[in-house]
Amino acid sequence: MNTRIDRTFAALREQGKKGFIAYITAGDPSAEATVDFVLRLEEVGVDIVELGIPFSDPLADGRVNQESAARAIEAGATPSAVMEMVARIRKRSQIPLMGYTYANPVHARGANRFMKDAAEAGFDGLLLLDLPAEESGPYLEVMKRHRLNHIALVTPTTPDARIAKIVRTASGFVYCVSREGVTGMQDRLSPAALDLVRRTKSMTALPVALGFGISTPEHARTAAAAADAVVVGSAIVNCLFQSPHTPAGRKEAAEWVGTLVRAVKEVR
Repeated sequence: MNTRIDRTFAALREQGKKGFIAYITAGDPSAEATVDFVLRLEEVGVDIVELGIPFSDPLADGRVNQESAARAIEAGATPSAVMEMVARIRKRSQIPLMGYTYANPVHARGANRFMKDAAEAGFDGLLLLDLPAEESGPYLEVMKRHRLNHIALVTPTTPDARIAKIVRTASGFVYCVSREGVTGMQDRLSPAALDLVRRTKSMTALPVALGFGISTPEHARTAAAAADAVVVGSAIVNCLFQSPHTPAGRKEAAEWVGTLVRAVKEVR
């Protein structure tokens, strides 16, 4: 498909480097802050930015990301507003961007319109949290038509036979969830998470990323040793929320993200 995501992972593989994917909620605290922060994340070495498209019932998300989505919705972050943010980012950056949302907003807008608008705005791929492999066919066709990667999720409780089925639906990369349950920071990575990466890598040639719960440089290094890329979300969302909502505050938050990026890049 040759999206920005595909090209980024190809370059990382050629350089023998691991990738860093940063999640933030689009529109929290504002559209202006989101555009600014994405550009700052690029400056500190983030390879791909995962933009949460806010939904009112985010069942896969823990408290930090739920509250972030609620703030974004209150601030007016509709799907259309998020597309506008992406278009603004695209005027200044070619960093790969993937959307993270649920099937309901896509269905409500109409899958073809949603995917078309996402692609035209500048998204490179989508992760639909609650879209099961059995129901993904029509969505995958529309994503492929609009040259969007479909990022598929697997979890520690997913049986091997089902992992094999899920990865066949994926493009761009496969996202391994480090634990059961919802997003959120945790004290340590479980051995089951690292085993999940190993099992998944044995079933696909796609890059495999590990996320959910990674919040320290130590976590990031451990995850990067096993996976092709590391995803950090709630810790970044929380850091941004706790920082002053000013350019200086966003610069400071991005510099903290840079410590995690450097930990990942140390791993070969």
